[in-house]
Amino acid sequence: MSSDKSLQTRLIHSDYRAPAGFDAFPQAIHHASTVLFSNVAALRSRNWQDKTGYTYGLHGTPTTFTLEARLAAIEQGTHCLLAPSGLAAIAMVDLALLKTGDDVLLPDNVYNPSRELGNWLSRDFGISARYYDPMVGAGIAALMQPNTRLVWTEAPGSVSMEVPDIPAICKAAHDAGAVVAIDNTWSAGIAFAAFDHGVDIAMQALTKYQSGGSDVLMGAVITRDESLHRRIEAAHMRLGYGVGADDAYLVLRSLPTMKLRFEAHDRGAREVAAWLQARPEIAQVLHPAFDACPGHAHWKRDFTGAGGLFSVIFDERYSEAQTDRFIDTLKLFKIGYSWGGANSLCVPYRMQGMRQGWESHGQLLRFNIGLEEPADLIADMAQAFEALARR
Repeated sequence: MSSDKSLQTRLIHSDYRAPAGFDAFPQAIHHASTVLFSNVAALRSRNWQDKTGYTYGLHGTPTTFTLEARLAAIEQGTHCLLAPSGLAAIAMVDLALLKTGDDVLLPDNVYNPSRELGNWLSRDFGISARYYDPMVGAGIAALMQPNTRLVWTEAPGSVSMEVPDIPAICKAAHDAGAVVAIDNTWSAGIAFAAFDHGVDIAMQALTKYQSGGSDVLMGAVITRDESLHRRIEAAHMRLGYGVGADDAYLVLRSLPTMKLRFEAHDRGAREVAAWLQARPEIAQVLHPAFDACPGHAHWKRDFTGAGGLFSVIFDERYSEAQTDRFIDTLKLFKIGYSWGGANSLCVPYRMQGMRQGWESHGQLLRFNIGLEEPADLIADMAQAFEALARR
């Protein structure tokens, strides 16, 4: 910039351009709200839905486009849209596909904020949200109505870990003309190939294994169908969803190690779950890879892994106060929601208020097995059981 311009202008407008040809493993972080065009013709010809170019930061930058492409590849899909959280991704699907007078089916073991969203749609938007037994399988055909537009699934279900018969649900829903969406967060798209089993839309909470650091909130919606993608893309624009470039970079940085971390979580969780299964204090281990978990046969048929998340039910002789003390006595396990990070977690749930017809009267605890040495986690649990016995 010539020196005839003022210092303030020269601080803003610089002639310098970095030379081309730099390359490195990390994806560059592109921060942008305003995107620049070379001329007016370029501005007028650019379409925000066409990802061969850029229009505005909200519609994507090289950083977010790269993350979307990689996530779609993991799920073996063709289109991906990012959202500020997993729940935001769920809401985006609902608002893209449902209108007043429509009906949506959700499994009774659905992620609880998704249940709250369904109840809100029913109460304030004239969209009926009904809940079905997650183990209904092909029997869901009897629940389909002429106005049923969307069927949500989770595999396994949130907290209680039932594994549904996804192919049977998909066939019945498709026969009735409905779209099937899955919350595929538990498997991270690694252990369950949603589209190969009949699902139309795969949703992920990238907060979990994709991030791996317990420090990012983000979601994704992945499809193979162009028309479905366009409908969801329109909702994405109308809702004004965007994610920060720094957060997108953190997920991109973690993706190369995700499969290795997922498998390490899986190994550790199975070792800890097997030890818990032998404990007299535990009535049932709800781990999809274990025979006692409802839907284990579906998991064995359709899944290739399990990750680090599972639940247990304590024997009925233990009260909520006692199991709360058990959690408080743990040293390596921290108390907090989510999973997929390096740190192990434990959270209690009051299932009678969350599930219809919940039969067990034992206290349910959910564990995220992190990347600590399983023997150390088992020793931590052992001392908590010993403390529980002394009280």
